[in-house]
Amino acid sequence: MFFSTKFRSGLLAGLAACLVAVPAAILAQDKVLSTAGNDPDGAVVISTEQVRKGFEERFPGLAITEVSSTPFQGLFEVRIGTDLLYVDGEVNYVLQGSLIDARTRSDLTAKRVAKLSEIDFDALPLQDAIKQVKGDGSRRVAVFEDPNCGYCKMFHETLKEIDNVTVYSFLYPILSPDSHERSRNIWCSADRALAWREWMLEGKSPAAGDCETPIEANLTLGRGLMVTGTPAMFFADGSRINGAMPAEALEQKLSESSADSMEND
Repeated sequence: MFFSTKFRSGLLAGLAACLVAVPAAILAQDKVLSTAGNDPDGAVVISTEQVRKGFEERFPGLAITEVSSTPFQGLFEVRIGTDLLYVDGEVNYVLQGSLIDARTRSDLTAKRVAKLSEIDFDALPLQDAIKQVKGDGSRRVAVFEDPNCGYCKMFHETLKEIDNVTVYSFLYPILSPDSHERSRNIWCSADRALAWREWMLEGKSPAAGDCETPIEANLTLGRGLMVTGTPAMFFADGSRINGAMPAEALEQKLSESSADSMEND
């Protein structure tokens, strides 16, 4: 995951202002992660606490979430929210980008970010979402959607080919000035699921409505989950995928996540 230009500039300039607001929990600060040197009496011990302090001295004001080791000897991961940087033990050098395992050709950074993006599906406030059940509804996915999102409409077209799934659509109006109004009208409809399908698949506008909605709560929830675009899909095993998927890929993901979720129960 790449930082914004503003963040990169602030990082390289060593700005004192905190540019990213994240929880201040520091995990495993006193855990020894690596040593340097062959002589047991002269080996240099490097801990996450040392790396954290070194980073804070170089870049005061940046709220570090976690410091941990990597498979690359002498290289440490510094996490700020869900953004990752890599530094040496003395924080003389900072790397931004993907750490690749050349043996397996796997992107370790992407895997780590995916892991950090996982959620507890059962902790989602599903009562605040529009629920649609197809077939036996055995497989589950929660989707943050804007009513004016073209890729969200593609997702609903794809759903025509998918069976045995329960879809929870969290109305997440972030794209257009009228997204909030459309979301409110859909939520206030007598049949929310029908109104949502008719709008997303047929472009049929719902009647104006006035009722209490969970839209603001959804926006707060989405921001907490770092949802910056739609659709953002969360599967039963807690994994996340941003953007629309072809039917075959969605079918496979639903089956895999359902199986993984049952194994972990």
